[in-house]
Amino acid sequence: MVHLERSVATLRIMGDELVPEEISRLLSAMPTSAHVKGQQLPSSLSGRIGTKKSGMWRLRAKETEPEDLDGQVSELLGQVTSDLAVWGDIVTRFRVDLFCGWFMDSNSKGVELSPETMLAPAQRGIKLSLDTYGPEASDGLELVSQT
Repeated sequence: MVHLERSVATLRIMGDELVPEEISRLLSAMPTSAHVKGQQLPSSLSGRIGTKKSGMWRLRAKETEPEDLDGQVSELLGQVTSDLAVWGDIVTRFRVDLFCGWFMDSNSKGVELSPETMLAPAQRGIKLSLDTYGPEASDGLELVSQT
């Protein structure tokens, strides 16, 4: 299997009632970034101050070249609790996903995921969100920097 040029992966927990400190306590992990609904923060693209419409807790894996989603999922889930009861509580209260940005250096490439990579998020109720970027967007990592 030919690998994609690179990949980014972020565990995201989102919701209007989200309190980042609570999520950190439940998961026994600190986020890469977090905010509450209504918080005023500058945009990473424009620098203008904006009001966040919802709360978010993010844990970002290291970017990999070539892509290694199996490794990124393992990295992310290895940093948080594996207690499925805790995950059950979180996914019933908040939107939870594993955002993956895949960058291609040509128009046609494939990716292969291991059964373990597919099973681990599913057991926790984590949805998989995939964005693919073609060769013209390969330099646009800033597009996914806010994920």
